[in-house]
Amino acid sequence: MSANKVFSSIKLLNTARNMSTSATLKAIQNVTVIGAGTMGAGIAQVSAAAGNNVRLVDVNDKVLDNSRKTIETSLGRISKKIFKDDPSKGTEFCKQTIERITFMTEREKSVETADLVIEAIIENLKLKQDLFATLDAAAPQKTIFASNTSSIPINEIAQPTNRKDRFGGLHFFSPVPMMKLLEVIRTTETSDETYKAMDAWGKAIGKVTVSCKDTPGFIVNRLLIPYMTEAVRMVERGDATPQDVDLAMKLGAGYPMGPFELSDAVGVDVGLFIAEGWEKRFPNDPTFKVPELTRKLVKEGKLGRKSGEGWYKYGDKK
Repeated sequence: MSANKVFSSIKLLNTARNMSTSATLKAIQNVTVIGAGTMGAGIAQVSAAAGNNVRLVDVNDKVLDNSRKTIETSLGRISKKIFKDDPSKGTEFCKQTIERITFMTEREKSVETADLVIEAIIENLKLKQDLFATLDAAAPQKTIFASNTSSIPINEIAQPTNRKDRFGGLHFFSPVPMMKLLEVIRTTETSDETYKAMDAWGKAIGKVTVSCKDTPGFIVNRLLIPYMTEAVRMVERGDATPQDVDLAMKLGAGYPMGPFELSDAVGVDVGLFIAEGWEKRFPNDPTFKVPELTRKLVKEGKLGRKSGEGWYKYGDKK
């Protein structure tokens, strides 16, 4: 079977799976992703692989060149698994996917024909609001806006726009091409049609979707960050070591990795950033109080695997 036929088969299966929202699903063909970092590149890749026309936008060509290389490398790995018996089909798959992505720096131009705009820039409320205010004036009225934020309320990001009924959250997980979950977030003003369109599109690109209201951290991070924070408090009190906490959670709770291993994998600084945002927003809630030990590690540059040391030390051998 040729790569073209593979794409056609995928489209037919996705359409059949989402017949109840087929009219809306057909509308989402042109996707703009703002922010070409790790998350944005991953979102662009899975969208293009599912047959969408994608525009990936960032501030300069150097960032976009790096993003293109990241996507090409990722596609190469995936194609070797999918088309291991016929490398030529894998090559065609990669070529067609990349051809569906336009790399560009013009933000306003990128949304002129967009059905869906997904923002994946730095976690800063003011920057996100300014971005969406600009895009709101340039995008067609039909365009749905979504943020990939993991910690900022969607309703606050949407405030400067005039399309709050067509605004929601699409929270992907890293690495996007590998992680199956997609949290689909609706605010009090998100219309049913918008929510259904986002949910159907998520399924169409191969994700397993879960629905959540616009609550801090949504589902995963709302449970995960307090769990990881409490683990640090146990170490601060001298109740247990990071190694014993991790081992206990793996053998006692069946988790694939413990909270400290997970923190090192995600980035100690990433967890701290989310936790500090919640602490500022809910200063009287002890659930969101950030342990000083976490702040100390980040100050020392011990950010986890990416820096070579976090709760554990990394090198050629752990």
